[in-house]
Amino acid sequence: MKDSCVILCTGGIGSGKSVVTRLFRELGVPSYDCDRAALSLYDRDPQLCAAVADVAGADVLDAAGRIDRRALAGRIFADASLLSAVEALVHPAVIRDFEAWKAVQDSVLVVIESAILLEKPRFAGVMDVTVAVTAPEAVRIARVIARDGVSETQVRQRMATQWDDAARAAHADFILENDDRMALLPAVMDIIDKTNRRWKRLI
Repeated sequence: MKDSCVILCTGGIGSGKSVVTRLFRELGVPSYDCDRAALSLYDRDPQLCAAVADVAGADVLDAAGRIDRRALAGRIFADASLLSAVEALVHPAVIRDFEAWKAVQDSVLVVIESAILLEKPRFAGVMDVTVAVTAPEAVRIARVIARDGVSETQVRQRMATQWDDAARAAHADFILENDDRMALLPAVMDIIDKTNRRWKRLI
């Protein structure tokens, strides 16, 4: 018998994928946030912190030897090669943590939230179903500026490191337009229903 069906909830920065993930959770589907997990690992995995500091520079560590998240983000989003090097350390650690989390979930469906997991071929086997959350570029930029207090230039730098909506949509089983006008709850309920029915045919 297959274990839990993994639904990847993905979307570019500012798309609102966290809103969609929260709806899944409120409807009874456990969720795992890759970004939050990475931040947690920065606090509880000293070996990972040391490895990241070796690549990104010792000054990305705070006085306690943990990653200074703002310093690291400012550095890697301005340097594509450095971003790739840090991701090569962080992503496998996050996936190991996700697999351990999934193993103790008592649910047919689970959600993993990630902006970039779909872009990484080595993690293609992690998800069974992909939900791509999209939004107009101007809306995404405004959301991130309001949320993070950064400039439009900084938002665009981060966006440039990710796939665009069209690339994600080409690999998605479901596409949700989160433009602040579409009713998301019925759409998420429909995804849960269809995925449950599809998964039951496979187990």
